[in-house]
Amino acid sequence: MGRLDDIDLTLRLDRDEYEKRLAAAQARFLELRLGLGGQTNGGKIGPGLLVVVEGVDAGGKGGAIRRTVEVLDPRHFSVYSYSKPDEREKRHHFLWRFWTKVPGLGGMCLFDRSWYGRLLVERVEGFATEEQWTRAYDEIVQFERSLVLEGVILVKMWMQVSQEEQLRRFENRAADPLRQWKLNDEDWRNRDKWPRYVEAIEDMFAKTDHEFAPWNLISGEHKKWARVQFLETLNERIVEGIERYRD
Repeated sequence: MGRLDDIDLTLRLDRDEYEKRLAAAQARFLELRLGLGGQTNGGKIGPGLLVVVEGVDAGGKGGAIRRTVEVLDPRHFSVYSYSKPDEREKRHHFLWRFWTKVPGLGGMCLFDRSWYGRLLVERVEGFATEEQWTRAYDEIVQFERSLVLEGVILVKMWMQVSQEEQLRRFENRAADPLRQWKLNDEDWRNRDKWPRYVEAIEDMFAKTDHEFAPWNLISGEHKKWARVQFLETLNERIVEGIERYRD
């Protein structure tokens, strides 16, 4: 049994509890973010905050990111979305395109997908050789360790839904003219490779979960639960990161 099997996809919240817990989590996150950025605490900045958001297609990444940043001033964060590398990016080390976007002290970024593409889509689709993606496990862990040791709170989130829920969301997107852009032929093809992606995901968890940046697995099956769990978990990890930074 892998870690994906441990995710309870039945968890959900009613509207009243959702709104109460979401508001509390957003208020706490705003307090933490202002402190890290030096807007409080007498102007003393804290560590940088980098939130890496990964997950299956239609797993709820975008919704979780929106609820996270909607309480912030736009000047206090950046969001970067990544897909497979383009021809110029392929000429460099696979981590090259991410490096300059990593926040410095007091900064904050969210990555909608990340360097973990090397271990997932690039592995499954053959965009990287076996030698390249097997070598990448250690490269990623060492990269992440170096970021944390230099003053970055790195929080890694995985958003998971069932195949049935993913299909329902795909069909809803396909029927909505204002959301069709979120769906492409590659998304449908990836569904046919679900077992191969599960294998790659479980390998990724096993080989890149480390003390400085553990994986946080979020049930995305019910959107209200997912958004609250995402923010509450993020707050916990920020507090832990602040304590590590002070030590």
